[in-house]
Amino acid sequence: MELLEVMQRRRSVRLYKKEEVPEEKLNQILQAGLLSASGKGVRPWEFIVVRKKETLKNMAGSRAAGAQMLETADCAIVVLGDEEKTDVWTEDCSIAMANMHLMADYLGVGSCWIQGRNREASDGKRTEEYLRELLDFPENFRLEAILSLGMPRMHPKMRTLEELPMEKIHREVF
Repeated sequence: MELLEVMQRRRSVRLYKKEEVPEEKLNQILQAGLLSASGKGVRPWEFIVVRKKETLKNMAGSRAAGAQMLETADCAIVVLGDEEKTDVWTEDCSIAMANMHLMADYLGVGSCWIQGRNREASDGKRTEEYLRELLDFPENFRLEAILSLGMPRMHPKMRTLEELPMEKIHREVF
């Protein structure tokens, strides 16, 4: 499959089967994240892999809305950035998230990017604070996002190149 086709096919998947994501596929998804580009090669990210069902259910409360799919996910990858290493940790962590999101879809694993940074939990706490208490990560690590993973119940249809908003492309000047 060509890379552009992989990108066309990549869609957020929120409904999962009660089927385990094979460890080999999970490792490939993590490797895609570790291979990501980062400013000055700093690689400020850390990943927490969560497979325990009770923890995933608790993580679903990390957002007031938009994290419910964690209750039925087989696993999740929490992406953190070390703000002491670089001021562009958010960009670097976003690249890692995007790589893992693409790799998951390529491998037939459903995934959904759950934004964490600057979001609120269902209990009124900041999402980052909620997850820090649950997952025990150090203060200098900041939450970027969570990637939910599971074997898809269904996959949304692939996007076509013809539906791309080409009017958003400007050449030389706006």
